Amino acid sequence: MTETPNPNIVDADTLTGEMRPIRRVVIALGSNVGERFAALQGALGVLADTPEVWVTGVSPVYETAPVDCPPEAQDYLNAVVLADTTLSAHRLLDRALAIEDAFDRERSDVKNAPRTLDVDLIVVGDRRSDTDALRLPHPRAHERAFVLKPWLDLEPDAQLLDHGPVAELLEKIDSDGLKLRDDLVLEFE
Repeated sequence: MTETPNPNIVDADTLTGEMRPIRRVVIALGSNVGERFAALQGALGVLADTPEVWVTGVSPVYETAPVDCPPEAQDYLNAVVLADTTLSAHRLLDRALAIEDAFDRERSDVKNAPRTLDVDLIVVGDRRSDTDALRLPHPRAHERAFVLKPWLDLEPDAQLLDHGPVAELLEKIDSDGLKLRDDLVLEFE
């Protein structure tokens, strides 16, 4: 028996003809102000609850010394989230910024100022962007052990678009400031 589509249900994609591919995304989370672990867990929960975003994995949590930050900056907690999404890169960026705002992220003119939460898009499928609003892949991810090591923990064969294998990138940089925090485990449903 063949099912007939319900004529009372309208699919927005049918109206626009738009195809929305599923893209693999890598998102880095970081916090070095306030309840750091609670901020990471909260951000992960919001990401997991986002329509059209399916969290597929989360790395172990690492504590890291601040990089290129003001002298008073405290250590960060960092993790990486893998997800699949049908959202555009710009809509995903809007979501990331809204999550930061929800956790009282304050923006200032001080480069790498301490923050309650940082939600960075590292890669969104094979999307490339070099605008003021969105740079993909993340322009400094290949230099940051606090991104590469947690990502490598999740995907040993990970490749950073335009830069190569994450394992090889990690070998080229100093990762001495990373400390695995086995006592902190991020959970998602």
